[in-house]
Amino acid sequence: MAISLEQAQRVGYTCLKALLRFAFMVANNLVAIPSYVLYLIVLQPLRVLDSKSFWYIEGVLFKWLLAMVASWGWWAGYTVVEWGDDVKAISEDEAMVLVNHQATGDVCTLMMCLQDKGTVVRQMMWLMDHIFKYTNFGIVSLIHGDFFIRQGRAHRDQQLVLLKEHLEKYYRSRNRKWIVLFPEGGFLRKRRETSQAFAKKNNLPFLKHVTLPRLGATQVILKTLVAPQENGTPAGGDAVLKESKSKGLQWVIDTTIAYPKGDPIDIQTWILGYRQPTVTHVHYRIFPVKDVPAEPEALTNWLYQRFIEKEDLLTHFYETGAFPPVQGQTKAISREMTLSNLWLVGIQSLAFLSGGMWYCILQYFYHCLF
Repeated sequence: MAISLEQAQRVGYTCLKALLRFAFMVANNLVAIPSYVLYLIVLQPLRVLDSKSFWYIEGVLFKWLLAMVASWGWWAGYTVVEWGDDVKAISEDEAMVLVNHQATGDVCTLMMCLQDKGTVVRQMMWLMDHIFKYTNFGIVSLIHGDFFIRQGRAHRDQQLVLLKEHLEKYYRSRNRKWIVLFPEGGFLRKRRETSQAFAKKNNLPFLKHVTLPRLGATQVILKTLVAPQENGTPAGGDAVLKESKSKGLQWVIDTTIAYPKGDPIDIQTWILGYRQPTVTHVHYRIFPVKDVPAEPEALTNWLYQRFIEKEDLLTHFYETGAFPPVQGQTKAISREMTLSNLWLVGIQSLAFLSGGMWYCILQYFYHCLF
């Protein structure tokens, strides 16, 4: 089949745009990530003298880095519309965010839609697959204090012990507020068949748009971060809790990401921008942590119910193009999430200026030494 001139031009333009975007992303990483690391190296004396101020500055730099990632999608036309509860109202409280997982673009979507939620981005902790440690952003996540978890039955028990130790050591000492995890333990396309087989064997609902979640990390987070009076059981991090005078984990935010026609965005698309502008839909439902059961069997059932509800939400979305109204409302209300182009340009400019500054400084010291 012959390709028309117009089609050839369109393909050529798309390829050129993707190449230019990729070059910009590489340049962006080459200046922004080393600058982040060098700023924090220079600020190590402050870490000793005033740890709180150090982690405040680190959080601001971390938020700017995530904003740069968000800008790649924003400028490609990959926007977000939000539904359900307004999470801005609890942005200063401690919360655990449970998210369904379809593709690598889910993380980028969260990086974008949480940018306008007050201090959340700079004070959040991520739980992610250990392979992420070896990406370009891995050094940033290591410094920030995110937790890399190894999947698989052979590692499960050890990883949960390490997670508990990590939370007790870093969560409140670095003034973290929100912790984000993907309880399904992998991408939908990889886990769906296994999850459906497990559901059939155990007389559980058949799910197509999500998979049955795993309990381990959720249970450890609740045991470690929830204040004792919240759920009637001793919290693993009680000593840390008293020291920081924190109220403990107060909310669970059930977050559901939906892509038009169930076609998720991956990280390659986010970077290269070859897909047509797409609106990703994010639904929030907030639960007080006091309503979340602590006993393992009851918590498992509670967690399963959240993902059964996600299945219903996504089924409704794919059939109608919108999420259903929340309880007590007759019509679902959506909110368009926006970012300031001026702010994004300012952050990108600062990154490149910082990169130039550090290059000059290092060149100066190199010539002085050699």
